[in-house]
Amino acid sequence: MTTGRIARAAGIGEATIFRVFADKDELLDACVAEAVDPDHILRELATVDLELPLAERLTEAADAMSAHLERIGAVVGALFASGRRRGRADGEQPTQHDRDASTRALREAVVELLEPDREALRLPPEKVAALFIGGLFAQLRSGSSGEDGSPTPAELADVLLHGVLKQPGSRP
Repeated sequence: MTTGRIARAAGIGEATIFRVFADKDELLDACVAEAVDPDHILRELATVDLELPLAERLTEAADAMSAHLERIGAVVGALFASGRRRGRADGEQPTQHDRDASTRALREAVVELLEPDREALRLPPEKVAALFIGGLFAQLRSGSSGEDGSPTPAELADVLLHGVLKQPGSRP
């Protein structure tokens, strides 16, 4: 991946890149930082209408989170395909604390979506949020949603809320 190609994709001149970034590594680090920044997904989750039925709120959340994770995968995949296999140019890597803080913020955003239905849930919203996020991450690791038999965001929300049995209490 050349800086010229990056500039063309961004619709700018290559010289413009080097007015902002010292070198290609700094540019690529900025791309990764922007892709993994949790603020984007947190803002998107905050826009989900809390008046919607819970299944619709969770489906919107799953759609947004899936798109966010796919963007991260696309950026990281493009960098890997270009031959860049090392970390940031300055050697600094995101810390476990950074990852934990991002995960905690994401879980708290999902808890906010669950909160209006707290009394209807069998588990505390914090545990439901953890199950939801875990299911979503596992689904995304297995392939794109809906493909290869993996659940769509709506199916994930439905199974989380209603289980996998056709009728509650029925024998599998």
